Amino acid sequence: MVAVQDTRHAKPELIASDVDGTLIDDDERVSPRTRAAVHAALDDGVPFVLATGRPPRWIGPVVDGLDYAPLAVCANGAVLYDSSADRVLSAVTLSTETLAWVAELAESALPGSGLAAERVGASAHDAATPQFVSSPGYEHAWLNPDNTETSDEEVLAHPAVKLLIRLPGIASSHMISRLAPLVGDRVDLTYSTNNGLIEVAAPGVTKASGLAVLAEHLGITDSAVLAFGDMPNDVPMLSMARHGVAVANAHRDAIAAADEVTASNSADGVARILERWWT
Repeated sequence: MVAVQDTRHAKPELIASDVDGTLIDDDERVSPRTRAAVHAALDDGVPFVLATGRPPRWIGPVVDGLDYAPLAVCANGAVLYDSSADRVLSAVTLSTETLAWVAELAESALPGSGLAAERVGASAHDAATPQFVSSPGYEHAWLNPDNTETSDEEVLAHPAVKLLIRLPGIASSHMISRLAPLVGDRVDLTYSTNNGLIEVAAPGVTKASGLAVLAEHLGITDSAVLAFGDMPNDVPMLSMARHGVAVANAHRDAIAAADEVTASNSADGVARILERWWT
């Protein structure tokens, strides 16, 4: 019989956490307990990084809550961002040709859907180009004060780290089931809310691929990573980590991919795991 390694008690060399629904509570705050656990790990020399669907410009409130400026995998793996220096280290974009191709397929498979594009500059608040642009038919899934409403043509006119397709009234999982057979492996599809919004990235771009780039940047192997998440866009990261942890409020796909389930995001789930090594 081959012994199965219990990864729950192996001290990690890198901690990676999703933000919304995982690290922060339902009021979008980092709890004192979570902040203390993160700083205890940092004091022991273990890097703590973010892996999120958020763009770099939405990392600031997390930095404030943590009282620490981490490296961050943003836009579901497409962007590596240094929040301490406010510098985008790397970005993987969808070409304008691919954006137009996906938009045409979405119009056919998801009639009535709206489009938006997430772009990135040299820093989180690069004002040279609007970083989030949406078509007139795009209904926002959450508050987005950074939005620039424009034409469908302009949404697709520049390379983007992420294309968002919005169709209220239908589950995001159903949207993917319609579109995925048409796009194949030419792009990567995922979602971080099941409320009629899917996110399109360049092929092979996931939180796992972004975290692998970040780990290499730090000189750490994938096999030493402890990762936390809650939604389908976290599944690749939870699967690639030595120990993947889903919070109790997670989507069933994230729970299935995880090695362990902790308490919910509002019950200090991340902190409870970190306190095994750091209190």
